[in-house]
Amino acid sequence: MIKLSRSKIELFLECPRCFWLDLREKIKRPPPAPYTINNAIDYLLKQEFDAYREKGKPHPIMVKNNIDAIPLDVPEMSKWRHNFTGVQYEDMENDFLLYGAVDDVWVNPAGELIVVDYKATGAKEHKIYDSYRRQMEVYQWLLAQLGHKVSPRGYFVFAKVNKAEGFEKASLSFDLIVEPCVGDNAWIPKAVRNARLTFDFDIPPVAAIDCEYCAYSEQAGRFVPESA
Repeated sequence: MIKLSRSKIELFLECPRCFWLDLREKIKRPPPAPYTINNAIDYLLKQEFDAYREKGKPHPIMVKNNIDAIPLDVPEMSKWRHNFTGVQYEDMENDFLLYGAVDDVWVNPAGELIVVDYKATGAKEHKIYDSYRRQMEVYQWLLAQLGHKVSPRGYFVFAKVNKAEGFEKASLSFDLIVEPCVGDNAWIPKAVRNARLTFDFDIPPVAAIDCEYCAYSEQAGRFVPESA
């Protein structure tokens, strides 16, 4: 069974050729710069919400936004959060082990699981990009495949840099902003089937028209240095 992460599904949607090269030939895109600050924010938010998870109480930011829920406290949380395990579902039809690591899960009085994702931003305006939305929808879909009741409404918790506060005493201030997002995961089964079909190709598929990675590779391959 082939492991297919949430990020690889996103890669397939971005460019089938990059997806094929990654999974079939282990030729990966150049890695981005490390998101050290983002990772630190992610860690701190998890610590923050875990404190209320242990108490069985809602975090103040949840109360402030009238969210009737508490952080979910189940043994599976540690696995669901781990990058190399995550929420796992065995797709027997396509021979994929699908998985994705959630940032957090809350639960409402109806017993529905609420997917929560943390985002750090220094932009003037925070925004829920399409890739963010798909990320949440995959997590919701995975949990539903495991038989859980899942709320279609998830939340993004943005840690936004408050530039107005300056950098006094080498301290950077962040504002926490919660934005709801209603997911629609109807696209996922078709995307997974198509990903499987693409994986089975004997030769790499055509690159996406707007794939900067494939365009760079093509142009670089055409370069021939002049003779000395």
